[in-house]
Amino acid sequence: RLQLIIKDLTVGPIMANCYIVGCEETKAAAVIDPGDEADRILMVLAEAGLTVKAIINTHGHFDHVGANQRMKEVTGAELLIHSLDAPMLSQLSATAASWGMSSDNSPAPDRMLADGDVVPVGNIVFTVIHSPGHTPGGISLHADNAVFVGDTLFAGSIGRTDFPGGDFGVLKASIQGKLFTLDDDVTVYPGHMGLTTIGREKRTNPFVGI
Repeated sequence: RLQLIIKDLTVGPIMANCYIVGCEETKAAAVIDPGDEADRILMVLAEAGLTVKAIINTHGHFDHVGANQRMKEVTGAELLIHSLDAPMLSQLSATAASWGMSSDNSPAPDRMLADGDVVPVGNIVFTVIHSPGHTPGGISLHADNAVFVGDTLFAGSIGRTDFPGGDFGVLKASIQGKLFTLDDDVTVYPGHMGLTTIGREKRTNPFVGI
């Protein structure tokens, strides 16, 4: 089994999870959802000896993408997001301001992702699962025995669907029809709060459990 280096940082005022996922052999890494505190993320990368090859946004909300600009400036890595959420990247400062917060607008993405795309990072291959419902272009990233789900699914809960572009029926279909087809022992790395597994959520999640 591939050895993934996974570092979990909780960043910014809304306490979003940023994940650094590195390849043990090549030291190449992806940064998933750099929402804030870019310099802290860069420090963890440096301490681990990892080189960023991809910055991947699971969706376009400012608390998950706010550090895109600084991460891109420093690392030169490719910025990736689903095409349906890409328009949000140029609206970040306005959206954050409506929450009484501040955020830098993001550079435009280098690559638009779609369902079934693969993103190789060293020897890691992330498969893109389009999992809309929290946002129209929400994605989950499956690699080895891990899935990074953004705000699609949480331990015992699900992403909010009351924001623009949110839809509970669509979110439920994404979780039950796509995420729950993964193996029960796959670890779920959500955009907020702690880890869980696919099996646990299938059995016990009050919103979408089967």
